[in-house]
Amino acid sequence: MYYRLNGVTQRLTGAPAAAYNPQGLRPSVPPVSPPVVFASPTKLVSETGSQVDYLGANRIHEMQKFFQRADGVPVHLKRGLIDKLLYRTTMSLTVGGVVYCLVALYIAAQPSNK
Repeated sequence: MYYRLNGVTQRLTGAPAAAYNPQGLRPSVPPVSPPVVFASPTKLVSETGSQVDYLGANRIHEMQKFFQRADGVPVHLKRGLIDKLLYRTTMSLTVGGVVYCLVALYIAAQPSNK
């Protein structure tokens, strides 16, 4: 059985046996299909001649080899100094946030002297 919302009583009531379209949800087909977003080139064909570049060269295989190399370095530190700085900054902010929360909880747990 199908149900619908009664506009007067604001309760669910039984609907006819056939399915219906709820208010505001009418099936419609757009008159013109929209263009595909990800298939558009980064440059116009007239600018590059006959060759079209899609976001540069594919470097997935070399990045996979780089990150899967067994050199004992964790994946999140493989790219050098910048990764180390980001990791240490994140860890220090995390520890600082935990200490700040604990201090705030301690201060909030103290009774007021009124």
